[in-house]
Amino acid sequence: MLRTLTSFIIFSICLALPPAVLVYTGNTKWVLPQFWGIFVLITALTMMLIVAVSLIQKRHPEMYAQTFLIMTVAKMVLSMALALFFTIKFKVDSVVFVLNFFYVYFLNTIFEVLVLLRNLRNQIEK
Repeated sequence: MLRTLTSFIIFSICLALPPAVLVYTGNTKWVLPQFWGIFVLITALTMMLIVAVSLIQKRHPEMYAQTFLIMTVAKMVLSMALALFFTIKFKVDSVVFVLNFFYVYFLNTIFEVLVLLRNLRNQIEK
């Protein structure tokens, strides 16, 4: 679990670098002012998913797939609720919002799938 959390922290830092560079270089038209709130919430949801699945894998390995699916659906619903909240609450450029939101959401989802594949591969080899 420690290895997964370490790789998640490194992944999160790498994920935050391109928007930070855009803001630092003055290209703020591509990064919403609320981007960091979206980033923190979706990254926190992903971290909770990874921690929950890792704990379940150690305590109840037979529940691993169900836990992963439940947590992924919960993350998806909460992320879509976040997107709905932002589109209703703030007047933002829709193209920039979609780019910002899906940049964070899909890359976090790709990381989850890679963690899932690595953990399932480890179970098969044991």
